[in-house]
Parts: sequence; structure tokens; C-alpha cells
Amino acid sequence: MWPAVTTGGQERSDAGRNPDPLAPLMELPGVAAASEQARVALGKAHRHRANLRGWPVTAAEAAVRAARSSSALDGGPLRLDDSTSTDPVLSGALRVAEALEGGATNLVGVWQRAPLQALARIHMLAAADLVSDDLLGRPRADAEVVRRLGLLAELVTGATRAPAPVVAAVVHGELLALEPFGSADGVVARAVSRLVTMASGLDPHGLGVPEVYWMRRVVDYRNSAHGFSTGTSEGVAGWLVMCCRGLQDGAREALSIAEASVS
Repeated sequence: MWPAVTTGGQERSDAGRNPDPLAPLMELPGVAAASEQARVALGKAHRHRANLRGWPVTAAEAAVRAARSSSALDGGPLRLDDSTSTDPVLSGALRVAEALEGGATNLVGVWQRAPLQALARIHMLAAADLVSDDLLGRPRADAEVVRRLGLLAELVTGATRAPAPVVAAVVHGELLALEPFGSADGVVARAVSRLVTMASGLDPHGLGVPEVYWMRRVVDYRNSAHGFSTGTSEGVAGWLVMCCRGLQDGAREALSIAEASVS
């Protein structure tokens, strides 16, 4: 539901005149600067001495923190202990985190050539304890859902040259708004955002933890996501900037993990 990309006759016409459907978003206030700040911050995290060779250790810690924070955003427990180990939301988030840990090449590869298959796989992991097996990985049988997922698939397989932070934010926001599965959609949306940053090379090892930033600002996160779903320029810009700030803050979280690993 972003300008010049969503459906409808006029919007399709606008997208046809502009070969890059996300190009207009880069003109929204604060978006280009926030995107660049996120890129620089994540680059710095990857260049930390602990992450040059020891990134598997820090990536594993980042994955756990991301899962816990993502779970909390959807009502799951933040703390991981014996009393919460069977929580279905947290368990699903942890399974997804394990599948993405370190930029797992198999899931990244699937995303790059068949993003809807990767999306289905992520839902199967996230919702395994929430819904029956016949609903896992299956988007709702709704023509609008199918069409908009198709647009997203086109977008991430070459329909835009927008910076990765912006693409990740658009996919994240659209999946939150669309709720394509009707279960675990928040965990799925945030996981796919991570997958975009990994597959694009922005954060290839998944060292950043933007989920912590969003979890600590849950009201702003939800309000911004709603603003994106309205499709207004102000709402879309607010969401894109918040997502980019999450990536920037998540890079600082990555640096703290790296520092702890060498202390």
C-alpha cells in the first residue's frame, strides 16, 4: 500500500510510467538520509574485529536477541527460560531465527529466486505450534492477498533499485498490513525484513538486531505500521524512517555483542 505501487487502475498506470515503483519513496522527507545512516552503521558493525572472522558467534547471539524481541512484539515472552520454552510464539520465532542465522545460504538462495516459497517456509517455522499442519505456509485464499504477494515477489526479484533498507521496510510494512497467513504474521514480517537485508548484502551475516529497537518502542512501531498501511505520504515516510532507524540502532546492538565477545 505504498504510493505508486499498490493496486487499482490509477496506481497501475503510475507504476507503468515509472519503471522503478519505489523511486518516489526516496523523495519522501528523511527517507534517503535514514537509509544511508542504516547502511553506514551496519557496515561499521561488519568491520568490527570480532566480526571479521568470528561472526558466526556474534550472529548466533544476534539471532536469539532478534527472536526474543520479535516474539515479545507479538505477545510472546521476552525471557527465554524453562517456563517460557514451550510458548508457541517464542518457539516459532526461535525456529525462524535458527533458519536465518548467519545469513543461511539455503534460505537466502530460495528468497532470491522464489521469494514466495521462502515466505511459505518462514511461516511454516513460525506458526508450527499455532495452527494445524494444513494451514502452514498457505496464504489466505483471498484474491487481494494473492495479488499483493505477487507484487512483492516482483519487487524483490528486480523490480526496484531502491536501497536495501527501504526495500526491507516496504516488505516488512506490507506483510504487517496484509496479514497474509492470519497467524504469526508479525514474526514472519520481521523475519522477512531480516532476510531482505541478508540477501541484499546490507547485513549478509544477520548481525544487526533492529527488533530490539522496535520492541522497546512498541507503541510507535504499531502506530507507524498503521501509518504505512494508510498509504499516505506522511504515513509511509514515517514507517520507512522508523525501520531505517531500527536498522541503525540494531547495528549498535551488533557492536555491543561484538565488544562483549572479545572482552
